[in-house]
Amino acid sequence: MKKVEAIIRPDRLDAVMNSLEEIGYPGVTISEVRGHGKQKGMTHQWRGNVYTVRFIPKVKVEVVILDEDLDRTLDVLVRKARTGNIGDGKIFVTEVVDALRVRTGEVGYKAI
Repeated sequence: MKKVEAIIRPDRLDAVMNSLEEIGYPGVTISEVRGHGKQKGMTHQWRGNVYTVRFIPKVKVEVVILDEDLDRTLDVLVRKARTGNIGDGKIFVTEVVDALRVRTGEVGYKAI
């Protein structure tokens, strides 16, 4: 199993969620997060004053998937989250050793 963490723009969340559901992964964890990449924030001008927003609001989507679904899941995430502009986000993939459903005691992929 793999855990995919996608940091995306908040306005792309609905498109990403719909696509994940279509490929069979409706169970996700969503977190509101803030951060920045290489651009180190954004500079705005308002009423003649310049100010910097250092940490940009993003959404983190976490989903655990089967190994064989990794390429398809990454393709969906990239297609639906991409705008082509700076700040589209990042995707991280890690190995999941095991999972356990607290309520039933199921382990492995059945627990997801």
